[in-house]
Amino acid sequence: MIRKLARRPVFKRVVDNCIMVGKTILVVEDNEDCRELLVIQLQRMEYRVIEAGSGEQGIEKALETKPDLIIMDLGLPGINGIEATTRLKQNIETAHIPVVAYTAWSEEKFKKTAKQAGMAEFLTKPTPPQVLNEVIQRSFRSTTLKEIRPERPRKKS
Repeated sequence: MIRKLARRPVFKRVVDNCIMVGKTILVVEDNEDCRELLVIQLQRMEYRVIEAGSGEQGIEKALETKPDLIIMDLGLPGINGIEATTRLKQNIETAHIPVVAYTAWSEEKFKKTAKQAGMAEFLTKPTPPQVLNEVIQRSFRSTTLKEIRPERPRKKS
């Protein structure tokens, strides 16, 4: 099926530009239809996808699987996307994982709150596949892990 889709001009450009094939993305979205559509788009771009339906599940799956990227809805039941992201960014095991907001809320105040929580990018639903892929690639490229070096003993003078 992917070969048929890859022949379509728009999809072919998206796949050709996908430099991060094989990376794992955690999708945290409570709306099953939105989640399914997003998962299909990501799988067609050859990403491995893990799904969660709530903020709590998203945190659990992030800790279990250590994905390369998290796409997080803001309006989740229980722990919302902002709170889930804040918790992930406070945990040393998940703080390095880029989180992309994926929401129907387009107001500036939500963008500001998402950025303050540590989200790398902000996408408004629905997002065309090309834009989605560009944001994902940008998030992967801008994420660099800081090298931790042991302190060297100082020479006595």
